[in-house]
Amino acid sequence: MMVYGYIRVSTQEQNEDRQTIALRRAGIENENIYMDKQSGRDFNRPMYKRLVKRLKENDTLFVKSIDRLGRNYEEIIEQWRFLTKEKKIDIVVLDMPLLDTRWGKDLIGTFLSDLVLQVLSFVAENERKNIRDRQREGIQAARERGVQFGRPPKPLPGNFGMVYSRWISKEISGREAAVQCGMPISSFYRKARSLGNHLILEGNM
Repeated sequence: MMVYGYIRVSTQEQNEDRQTIALRRAGIENENIYMDKQSGRDFNRPMYKRLVKRLKENDTLFVKSIDRLGRNYEEIIEQWRFLTKEKKIDIVVLDMPLLDTRWGKDLIGTFLSDLVLQVLSFVAENERKNIRDRQREGIQAARERGVQFGRPPKPLPGNFGMVYSRWISKEISGREAAVQCGMPISSFYRKARSLGNHLILEGNM
């Protein structure tokens, strides 16, 4: 019987120390801890897949919290059942003592464990949805206040006004104008259109 630990952080920048410390305190050796720095939207993660191949019947898998397995409610439950029913391993969720399949292997114990898993998975996914909704509402509110997102636009070349005048009077082509301004032709047309709209607005004021 082997004991393993699994760690997941969503990005390369996130720190895994909290999960690592918890797994080591549970007595798991470093060489038996697998880690992915990847989104939990599905289970197509290289280290997780390597871990699953290594798991044998009666092994035990430790995770810090249920959302380290994944983010999707249905996929977490499906994976849980695959590991416990097909691979026939035990799973221990350190943040939730009720999710410990080593105990209560009778019908009632299994039922309670599965029930708690479904509730917690649903709550975790619902909270992530609420966070996304709040972020989307915050971005929309900021845009309505005039906040600009994304990279700031590059300043126009110093000769843009003169080149634009020559182009608008058809002295030079759009391609020639773009070359003289040192910018892609699509960018020149976009800036020219923006400048033209600005001049029209000024003329109507």
